[in-house]
Amino acid sequence: MCGIVGILGRGPVVGQLVASLERLEYRGYDSAGVATLEGLRIERRRAEGKLRNLAERLHRQPLSGHIGIGHTRWATHGRPTERNAHPHATENVAVVHNGIIENFRELRAELEQNGAHFSSETDTEVVAHLVESYLMNGYSPQHAVQASVLRLHGAFALVFLFKGHDDLLIGARKGSPLAIGHGNGETYLGSDAIALAPLTDSIAYLEDGDWAVLTRTTCVIHDADGTIVHRETSKSGASSLLVDKANYRHFMAKEIHEQPMVAGQTLAHYVDIGAERVALPLTLPFNFNSIQRISITACGTASYAGYIAKYWFERLARLPVEIDVASEFRYREAPLRKGDLAIVISQSGETADTLAALRYAKSQGLHTISVVNVQTSTIARESESVLPTLAGPEIGVASTKAFICQLVVMAALALAAGKERDKLHEIDESKLVRELIEVPRLIAAALLIEPQIEKLARHVAKSSDVLYLGRGTSAPLAMEGALKLKEISYIHSEGYAAGELKHGPIALIDETVPVVVIAPYDAVFGKTVSNMQEVAARGGNIILITDAKGASEATVDTLMTIVMPDMGGSFTPMVYAIPVQLLAYHTAVVMGTDVDQPRNLAKSVTVE
Repeated sequence: MCGIVGILGRGPVVGQLVASLERLEYRGYDSAGVATLEGLRIERRRAEGKLRNLAERLHRQPLSGHIGIGHTRWATHGRPTERNAHPHATENVAVVHNGIIENFRELRAELEQNGAHFSSETDTEVVAHLVESYLMNGYSPQHAVQASVLRLHGAFALVFLFKGHDDLLIGARKGSPLAIGHGNGETYLGSDAIALAPLTDSIAYLEDGDWAVLTRTTCVIHDADGTIVHRETSKSGASSLLVDKANYRHFMAKEIHEQPMVAGQTLAHYVDIGAERVALPLTLPFNFNSIQRISITACGTASYAGYIAKYWFERLARLPVEIDVASEFRYREAPLRKGDLAIVISQSGETADTLAALRYAKSQGLHTISVVNVQTSTIARESESVLPTLAGPEIGVASTKAFICQLVVMAALALAAGKERDKLHEIDESKLVRELIEVPRLIAAALLIEPQIEKLARHVAKSSDVLYLGRGTSAPLAMEGALKLKEISYIHSEGYAAGELKHGPIALIDETVPVVVIAPYDAVFGKTVSNMQEVAARGGNIILITDAKGASEATVDTLMTIVMPDMGGSFTPMVYAIPVQLLAYHTAVVMGTDVDQPRNLAKSVTVE
C-alpha cells in the first residue's frame, strides 16, 4: 500500500525522507522515489523494487535539497517500473499520490489535446499535468491545487512540491488519510503518524476534503469549500508502536475510516484499472473450466465474506459453491471431488479451524487458494495459491477493513472465473470492473453518514434485541451486521434472509425491537418492502439502509432511513457494510464497552 512523506526541513532532507519511507514498508510496495528542490529546479530519484535500490541510486546521485517529497508505490495504473514510480513531475510541479483517480482517462485526453506529454502509464501523472496547466494560466500554487482537486474523482491523498518555492508544500486529502507534523522550524506531511514518528510527535490529521498549505513555520488548512479551518494537534504515540489511533478514539474507528484507502489498494492489485479488466497478480495452477464446484471455508466475519462471494461465483461464473464454517467442515468429512477448488479466508492466516479445513481439502486432492491478510502466515504457506488482502495491520478485534478487502479479492476472483469460463463478455467485464473501481469513492461517501448513525446508536443502545434483514448479497451482510453489534456492544442481535421472517423471527418483533433492513434498490427490493410492512404491522422500529430511489419508494414508516450513495447493484455489500459497522461501533461507545478488545474475544483464534 502506498506511503507518502513530505518534509520542509532546515537542512538536507533526503535522509529523513528515506528513513520515514522505511517506516511505511509494512504497507507493501514495489517501487519508491523522492523529489527535492535543488536550487530552483525539481530533481527526482526513483527506483523499482525495495528502498535499498533507491538508497543505492541516491548514493550514486545524491540530493541536497532542504525540501522534498517521497513515496513508496504499490502499482495501480501501470507496471511497477521506475518510469511509473512516484514522484511524478512536470516542469513546475512534482506530486506523490495515494488512491485512485477515477476520471484520469478523460483528464488525460483533455490535457493531451492541449499539448501535455505523458511519460508514464499512471493516473497520478494526470494530477501533475492538471496542476501545471493552471500554473501556466497564471494561477498561484495554492489556487492551482484548489482548482485541480475539485476536478478529481476518486479517493486520494496528494502532496505537491513546486519549482521556485523552497518554503512551500501543499497537501490534499479525499478518502485517503494524510497527517501534518509540526517541528522546530520544520513541518511535515505523511500517510500517518508512523511515517513522521522519527521527526515529530506533534500531529494533526486532515479531514475529508481538506487541503493544507505548509511553510516551515505556518500551516493553513482549508476545507472543501475553501474556508480556513482548525484541526486539532495532538501527541502521537507512534514512535513506540507499530500503529497508533491517529485522532480516533479507538482502533476500530480508525480502521473503519481507512477503508476507502485499503479497498483502493487491494482493488488495484487485482484489476487493470486503465484497461478496465481483471488482472490477478498470479497465474493460477488450474483452469476454472475444469472446476465443477468451489468449497469456501472460513470463520466469523470471514465466513460472511464467503457467503457474499457465493452469490458472485454463481451469478458471474455459473459455478456452484458450497460454504461451511471451518469448525464444521473440518469434522464432517465432506465428500470432495479431486481437482475441484477450495478457498479458505482468514484475516490472520493462523485460524486453527480454517487451517484444518485447508489441510483436509488438500488431502482430498483439491486445488487450494487462501485469501489472507498476512502473507507469511501458516495458511498462506500451506496453500497452493495465495491472494493477499492489503488491509494492513488490523488491531480492532471486530474485523472491518479486512472484511472489505476480502470482498474485493473475492469479487475479482469471481470475475476472473466468469471470464475464463466465457460467462462474461468483455463488455460485461468492463462494466463490472468500473463498478469495482468506484467502490473506494463510494465508501468514502458512505462514511459521511456517520453523524446520523451516531444519533441512531443512542436509540439502539437502549434495546435488548436487534434484528437485521436483507435479501440477496444483503442477507449475509445482515448476518455480519448482527455479528458486529453483538461482538462489541453485547446486545443480542440476529441476522436473517428477509424471506425467512415469517418462518420464526417475526415472533420476536414488538415495539421495543429495532429491525435493521439492508435494502439497496435492486431486483428484490419490492419483496423486501413487503417484509418491512410485516414488521411495521407488528410495531417494530424499522431502520432502513437504502439508496435514494429505495427511500422514495419504500412506502413504510421508519425510525430512520439511511440513504446511501447511488451505485451499481453488483457489489453493494462493500459499501453497505459501512453503516452496519458504524452502527455497531457507536452503539458500543454509548454502552461503554471495550470496543477494540471486547470481552471473551481474541483477534486470531489459533486454538479450537
